[in-house]
Amino acid sequence: MKNTKLLLAIATSAALLTGCQNTHGIDTNMAISSGLNAYKAATLSDADAKAIANQGCAEMDSGNQVASKSSKYGKRLAKIAKALGNNINGTPVNYKVYMTSDVNAWAMANGCVRVYSGLMDMMNDNEIEGVLGHELGHVALGHSLAEMKASYAIVAARDAISATSGVAS
Repeated sequence: MKNTKLLLAIATSAALLTGCQNTHGIDTNMAISSGLNAYKAATLSDADAKAIANQGCAEMDSGNQVASKSSKYGKRLAKIAKALGNNINGTPVNYKVYMTSDVNAWAMANGCVRVYSGLMDMMNDNEIEGVLGHELGHVALGHSLAEMKASYAIVAARDAISATSGVAS
């Protein structure tokens, strides 16, 4: 209830101050933006992080060539994934290989785990298992949520500075 009242107060302030973009040296739009981002930093939940990850993972998949499950990469990843498991603290894991010479692997809060064929070409199965285990550890420990909260807090601070000085804009 308190969060709803705070959000309502911020939204009302935004509506009232829209015409007053710069009052006494304070950019009210940037001040409101700062408040909204600070609110997001304080209230972002695991469910929010997973929803953002769902969208991000879908965008990444659509922008990359994904190896089929029947390809040599898909079969190899399935073998490695079997050792790692298909669940992180109740979140189902979804493994895929991106066909690119880049050397990378990552995981998102929603269990989206991606490894690049370039990394698979240079490592054996045990090494890949170690890399993916590391990525799964980030998910298990909630690092995505923590990074998202930190990002919102940084943007809030930047907007607050910009609202009063015009420097960070």
